[in-house]
Amino acid sequence: MTATLDKRSMRASGLHRSIPSHFFLFFTLVCALVLGNIAQAQVQVALQGSGTSNKFPIIIADFAGQNGKEIANIISADLIRSGQFEVTRTEALTIDSNGTPNWAAISALGATTVAYGSVSGPNINYQLADSAQRAPLDAKNIIEPQMRRQAHKIADAIYEKMTGVRGIFATRVAYATANQLVVADADGENRKVVASSSSSIISPAWSPDGSKLAYVSFETGKPVVYVQTLASGARQAVANFKGNNSAPAWSPNGSQLAVALSRDALSNIYLINASGGTSAQKITNSPEIDTEPFFFPNGSGIVFTSDRGGSAQIYRSGLGGGGASRITFNGAQNVSGKISPDGAKLVYSSLRGGSYSIALQGLGTGSDQTLTSGPNDLSPSFAPNGMQILYVSSGGLSIVNTDGSFQASIPSVGNVSSAAWGPFTD
Repeated sequence: MTATLDKRSMRASGLHRSIPSHFFLFFTLVCALVLGNIAQAQVQVALQGSGTSNKFPIIIADFAGQNGKEIANIISADLIRSGQFEVTRTEALTIDSNGTPNWAAISALGATTVAYGSVSGPNINYQLADSAQRAPLDAKNIIEPQMRRQAHKIADAIYEKMTGVRGIFATRVAYATANQLVVADADGENRKVVASSSSSIISPAWSPDGSKLAYVSFETGKPVVYVQTLASGARQAVANFKGNNSAPAWSPNGSQLAVALSRDALSNIYLINASGGTSAQKITNSPEIDTEPFFFPNGSGIVFTSDRGGSAQIYRSGLGGGGASRITFNGAQNVSGKISPDGAKLVYSSLRGGSYSIALQGLGTGSDQTLTSGPNDLSPSFAPNGMQILYVSSGGLSIVNTDGSFQASIPSVGNVSSAAWGPFTD
């Protein structure tokens, strides 16, 4: 069975006005799913794009010192999960008294680039070398007390040196289950429940500096938008207007939230202060459902989901309350649009051929590509470097490269309803 968003049936059943707009969109997309608990222990490698011809070959050696083997394993898993590296693991390299590796032994492993190093408490030293040239490529000493984060930062350094793009392995993700909000490392590990409720929690959204999460909770009997400070656990209701309050999205400077409110019996997009208050500036004005806003990186406007044209599609609008223009045309329904960090692409969940898949559209070129095959791929968000997309796949977490060349699942716990990839924080 495929869930649909049909305006006539919404009106006939009374759902068009009585159910929270964002929750209704979410519910109609996933009501047909049978969601199982996800408790995976390891990264599951590529569902597609497993060829190695276009990948960087690299050797990762065990690091010297405590947890050195585990650190090397985490680095390897990070690079593999990027879909851009062919990794060979080896034990600790033979290093002479001058710190020079055994180049002949390295070359015998079949790759010219090798990463190795040592760890001593919070200090981790890493070296990246080219065995063909017998020359160093990169070296860093990082001070970081947490072991997994040590490894992620080294993986970030390797990734940036090899690709020229900043790595995202030390970033975090947030996801909502039935009644919990969870924050984890980008590989799904090091999970922490940061909010729990007796009712549903949905729609996590990271503040631009990564210090706060906005989300929606139904604990008072209706959807209310909260902002929670992660370091302290303190939270505040920032949108608790008459009617439904849902679908928060942060402005690029972190001072405002765009939210969907039904305060006037219609679901429209408003701007509110991120610290709360009673004022709300109306952005859209439609007799139909407007929801799921997301800001352009330069703060010039938003994209949002609306059924004003007869089916759920994605529109763009400025912040001054003017007209909106439709930007998705392929697919029976298109929802949950997010803009890439460079402002050039739109990712969204698209209903095509009876399945919800993740699709990518070039905003300047009009190009359109389906990245996943469904059947229920929802809630996409870009990695902060724009190279991968996190999404919910039938109740679990998955990632896909923006060129569609690589997919993998990452560990999660519970039936995931929505997810968001966090920003760079240091």
